[in-house]
Amino acid sequence: MRIALLGGTGDIGEGLALRVARDTNHEILIGSRDPEKARDAVADYEAELEARGADADLKGFDNEMAADRADIVIVSVPPYYVGDTVEAVADSLDSDSVLVTPAVGMQGDEDGLHYHPPEAGSVTELVAQRAPDEVPVVGAFHNLAADALSNLDNELDLDTLVVADDDDAKATVLTVANEIDGLRALEAGPLANAAEVESVTPLVINIAKYNEDMHDVGVKWI
Repeated sequence: MRIALLGGTGDIGEGLALRVARDTNHEILIGSRDPEKARDAVADYEAELEARGADADLKGFDNEMAADRADIVIVSVPPYYVGDTVEAVADSLDSDSVLVTPAVGMQGDEDGLHYHPPEAGSVTELVAQRAPDEVPVVGAFHNLAADALSNLDNELDLDTLVVADDDDAKATVLTVANEIDGLRALEAGPLANAAEVESVTPLVINIAKYNEDMHDVGVKWI
């Protein structure tokens, strides 16, 4: 499959790109509003993977072209850009696309980060509202630390929760996520459950903030 990472030059995009490229046989398309920036990121990712003996297939495009060519489209942009990004690539999506969002709405103060969902109830549900009606939306990869993903010396032993209303789209994302070494993908129900999943993310970040030896803390359900 072809997997596009819109905003794939950012922190979570980099981590997912490196992990999926190293651990699976899927083609990775790095998207950006600036295609030159996407191509520069691809060169950096390829150098990192080559240094580790990994032979990966990555290409860089603008977001619209990356979405148009992909089977799975991961919107790896900050939450305040998610809606606009989805609308910008809407014409490149169809019923065969699977649209994935890992974004979480948060606000910070001196105490830490706090869950701050949009009026839709969750960022995942916001994406579903802004996406074309025929495009299935999946929430996944919410509670993962970007640094933990992008540091390939770090061996993962983490879970990611997956929510979706479309069973086929959910199964597709579960399969890809489970191909990443050290990551276990678990079903967490329909999109209506996304707020509960997303709200774990600020908790995880606050644990890392207050515990020096837990910078890359994540979630493992047992």
